[in-house]
Amino acid sequence: MANTQTHDKGKEKTGESMASTAQEFGHAAADKAKEFGQAAADKAKDFGHAAADKAKDVGSSMMDKGSDFASQATQGARKFAENVGEKADTGVSAVGSTMRGWADSLRENAPDSGILGSATGQVADTLRTTGRYLEKQGLSGMGEDLTSVIRRNPVPALLVAVGLGFLLARASRS
Repeated sequence: MANTQTHDKGKEKTGESMASTAQEFGHAAADKAKEFGQAAADKAKDFGHAAADKAKDVGSSMMDKGSDFASQATQGARKFAENVGEKADTGVSAVGSTMRGWADSLRENAPDSGILGSATGQVADTLRTTGRYLEKQGLSGMGEDLTSVIRRNPVPALLVAVGLGFLLARASRS
């Protein structure tokens, strides 16, 4: 019987020893898991910061590209408008030159005397003056002159605008 008690005590010590070893192993595993988790969290945090920095750089680069594109588009539109304005001025100048040619042709082929000769001379003079004005001023000069006339005579200009509006409205109904 003494032998059985000793054997039971040996089993108890072995069980306690195994439990203690298992507990130490569990603590060691928990510590390793905690270290691994912390390392993974640090890596994820570093990756998140790197991704945020990269996104910020890409966003900044996209904004710069967009700004450059807008600037180039604005410059292109400005050049286009300038070219259209120059073409319009050139066209108006060509019309003026043609009108002066008509005046010269009318003067050459018109009778020299009488009422018809006088009327033809007046028309030729008006064509020549108008042609010279169009050649010299162009479309932009005509716009400036019109603005000046409206500023000096606002009430008649308003009445003319109302009259034109009335005529346009009436013509659009028919």
